[in-house]
Amino acid sequence: MWFFYLLTIISLVVQAVFATLALAAGLYYLAELVEEYTVMAKYVISWTVAVVTLIHIGLLVFEELPLHMDILGIVQQALHALLLREFPAVRVASAPFVAAVGTLIAHHYYALKFFGAVHYTFSEVLAYFTLCLWMVPFALFVSLSANDYVLPTTGEKQPLLSDNNVVTDYLSRKSKRYSLLSFFSFAKDSILPQRSKKAF
Repeated sequence: MWFFYLLTIISLVVQAVFATLALAAGLYYLAELVEEYTVMAKYVISWTVAVVTLIHIGLLVFEELPLHMDILGIVQQALHALLLREFPAVRVASAPFVAAVGTLIAHHYYALKFFGAVHYTFSEVLAYFTLCLWMVPFALFVSLSANDYVLPTTGEKQPLLSDNNVVTDYLSRKSKRYSLLSFFSFAKDSILPQRSKKAF
């Protein structure tokens, strides 16, 4: 009996490792796609915002969820639409970004409180959290890596260096940025073995 219990624990660890690797590989692939096709990513995220807004309106009309949860979800999608106006540039200190993070935290709190008090099946709760809470913020999180490859302009809001060279200022600030794609690239280079290429 104890041996089978030990095998169960080992299999759970192996499954967790495989799931983590699969998630990391998927995130890396999505981050590269967003980096390569920024305009298409903005288009897809914009449509996702519209669909999630329609889902909240449908929940408001057809289901008996608390009114403040649906209104908070619609406000959250409006803030996401404001963030998309400057896509792929993301300013963490901007009012829409701070408000979007605040409404995301509040929406999680009210959803957990409601679903903890009222009985719904696990699949219904997971559907609400996946579609109404996580889908758009997750897409915006994955698209943060595209911000590293935005070309510099003279209209940037941060002051330039003393010689007013836009490209030099951009490249000096760019080397200090950290994004999801740069993290995965670092992990790939440092963890995975490298194959040496044969020269003929």
